[in-house]
Amino acid sequence: MATALVAQYGSASKLYLSWDAASWHMSKKLNAFVEDHNKTAASRHEPVLELAPLPASAQFLNVIESVFSGMARSIIHGSDYESKAAAQSAMDSHFKARNEHFQAHPQRAGKKIWGKERVAADFNESNNCKDPAYR
Repeated sequence: MATALVAQYGSASKLYLSWDAASWHMSKKLNAFVEDHNKTAASRHEPVLELAPLPASAQFLNVIESVFSGMARSIIHGSDYESKAAAQSAMDSHFKARNEHFQAHPQRAGKKIWGKERVAADFNESNNCKDPAYR
């Protein structure tokens, strides 16, 4: 993902990668990639990468939680898929439709891509993006 972000936002001077502090999000491979990338980023005219993990127990600050909560309500809650593959297919279709709409209508993607969130998906200290019903 970091490689794709560098390619897409190559004209930026710096890109911030942020996530909540869940232990499974810590990656030695990512840290090594960022360190290696940053050593030569300037000479390649690419953005420097900076890691900005959120504090522990602050997943409610993670805006992507709003998107995942919306997806869970749209696809998972109250569902009765006949198999794991059927559930995965429903998730893939959900994100494929959202991504296709965004690519076709980048200036008007907001109402299609956002809208099923528990709260407005923006960085705000009073915003609890995490669905309290989600474990």
